[in-house]
Amino acid sequence: MKYEKSCGAVVFNGDTVLVVKHRAGHVDFPKGHVEENETEEETAIREVKEETNIDISIAGYRTTVHYSPTPGVEKEVVFFLANKIGGEIIPQLSEVIEVKWIPISEVEKTLTYQSAIELFKEIVRKKEEESEK
Repeated sequence: MKYEKSCGAVVFNGDTVLVVKHRAGHVDFPKGHVEENETEEETAIREVKEETNIDISIAGYRTTVHYSPTPGVEKEVVFFLANKIGGEIIPQLSEVIEVKWIPISEVEKTLTYQSAIELFKEIVRKKEEESEK
């Protein structure tokens, strides 16, 4: 069994969330593989910047998704709750075909995979809990 690890972020900008449409056609959150000697947070920040040109700050919450993208491969993806701190959208066209901010209310119907929808619901719950403190 081969093991892969990626990190990414669910990025908020006010009442909108950053999503990417990958070359394979699915809509998800920006993410990518961990590079040597890189922390999970560093990977998430770098991958969001590379794919979207958006600068983020990690808001602390961390969660994981596990799946098998192909037979014999187990993948763990670590996602963080994050906020936009700068930059304007410039898609990295070698990896994604579209990047956009969408209203929070439209995220669930925009995402391709159920695992991403469940991840988003979890992140929103955590964000709401934090704002109530």
